[in-house]
Amino acid sequence: MFEKLDAIEEKYEQINAKLFEPDVVSDIEKYKKLMQEVKHLTPIVEKYRELKKAKKDHEEAKALLDAGGLDKDFREMVVLEMEESGEKQEKAQEELKVLLLPRDPNDDKNVIVEIRSGAGGEEAALFAHSLMRMYTMYVQSRGWEMELLNLNETELGGVKEAILAVNGAGAYNRLKYESGV
Repeated sequence: MFEKLDAIEEKYEQINAKLFEPDVVSDIEKYKKLMQEVKHLTPIVEKYRELKKAKKDHEEAKALLDAGGLDKDFREMVVLEMEESGEKQEKAQEELKVLLLPRDPNDDKNVIVEIRSGAGGEEAALFAHSLMRMYTMYVQSRGWEMELLNLNETELGGVKEAILAVNGAGAYNRLKYESGV
């Protein structure tokens, strides 16, 4: 796993260096492609660097303990540092496993969400309104953009039909399974 992460980190550094080359800056398509690649590699590289730092801290604390000759308070502090860095290592490794999973090519696509009240009259329309409100808050909490394309309301504040366009990284991946009656 570490060889693969080293290769990813090296690729990240190479791409960052390329971004400042005049021929890349002048070619908008190439620049855009490289920026998208940097955007996808950044979380992996940051988490890998966090893992390396935690590993180094753990090894330094272990070396201090192995050397011996520490007073009681300093020894307790080193033991605590060693435990914390071990926990950080485990957490970073778990998060890296998730980050290294293959990406869905559709992740960057946008989504159209349609909400329609079904059979049930005004009660179904009120439920559809609550559903639309829930999706709106979810989209805002994720930092995505939402555009209301169509809204057909009832007299009591319910929703007969609502069509929303959701734009943002990962919107397709999160909302693709949301369907039902």
